[in-house]
Amino acid sequence: MSRIRAALLREPEQELEIEEVDLGDLEPDEIRVRVHSSGVCHTDLSGIAGVVPLPYPAVLGHEGAGTVVEVGDAVVDLAVGDRVAVSFASCGECEPCMSAHPAYCEIFAALNYFGTRLDGSTTMCQGELEVHGNFFGQSSFATELITAARNAVALPDDFPLELAGPLGCGLLTGAGTVRNVLQLTERDSVAVFGIGTVGLASVMAAAVAGCRTIIAVDLSADRLELARELGATHVVDASVSDDVVWDVMAVEPAGVDAAIDAVGLEVVIQQGLECLAVRGTLATLGLQGLENPVTVNQGHILLGRTITGVIEGDAQPRELIPVMIDWWRQGRFPIERLVEVFPFDALQEALAATASGRVIKPVVEMP
Repeated sequence: MSRIRAALLREPEQELEIEEVDLGDLEPDEIRVRVHSSGVCHTDLSGIAGVVPLPYPAVLGHEGAGTVVEVGDAVVDLAVGDRVAVSFASCGECEPCMSAHPAYCEIFAALNYFGTRLDGSTTMCQGELEVHGNFFGQSSFATELITAARNAVALPDDFPLELAGPLGCGLLTGAGTVRNVLQLTERDSVAVFGIGTVGLASVMAAAVAGCRTIIAVDLSADRLELARELGATHVVDASVSDDVVWDVMAVEPAGVDAAIDAVGLEVVIQQGLECLAVRGTLATLGLQGLENPVTVNQGHILLGRTITGVIEGDAQPRELIPVMIDWWRQGRFPIERLVEVFPFDALQEALAATASGRVIKPVVEMP
């Protein structure tokens, strides 16, 4: 057992309270990480709102980065002192995991949402009270965390830890969608709806891919300006547009080859589908709830258009995170333009900045 500080959610829609808890002993395949920083994501807000069903009390946070301080007996690929980013959990043994699609692990929900290990044990407690960690296999709103070694990605010494956490989820999702799912190239055009962390990662990855047209769509003029600076060739301000689809197709009259929905609202999904070229693909990434009915016009689909949902960019974190770091070194993936750092004690302020959209990617830094 080791005593740590963690942000506890005791009931849905309550503020997180930073309290002392005990972190338990490692299983053979696990590591203990001293958390340097953690990104704040809209999925954390969904957890607080009760959209993601969780047992309570729970510790959220799923974009952790820090230093390994202990390894289990069976861990061979990480060592004490390694700097790591921690991503989502997967089993490594089912068909999707074995075929390089760990985000579609057959037991993804049990590993990422249930707050326990598969055997029902928790990584944290307060005396006799079980505290449910394991959120996305980590629960990084804490000064230390326990995670399976396969969820952690070793980082080079030159990469700042305060930028590393978002690589494990938000940035992974946007960049992975462009690179792994849509497989965009210089021949392609793409429209990105929703210019938050995921949308901007999509824009930057599309720019890296050399896409001939990159159209950013959002309600915020400031975010659209940032999208231009990070690679968008055109922008559409949905707050003043009379017809977003018309404005997208004014740029690409035959429609775009691909569209990315980083919002999850029905109207945005419909717009993304309508602005596609024949045989184009819409990737929808936004989460608005586990039940989110969407109505589409079959006539649009009959033209060979495809709608696909994407989790975590359909990425293998140990493959894509080093690629994003290489892009960052080359100046083509400037993550620091998205990040604002908050002290851990200001976590509620960071969550509010996420909810309001004032900050694209808040990161809390541990003392």
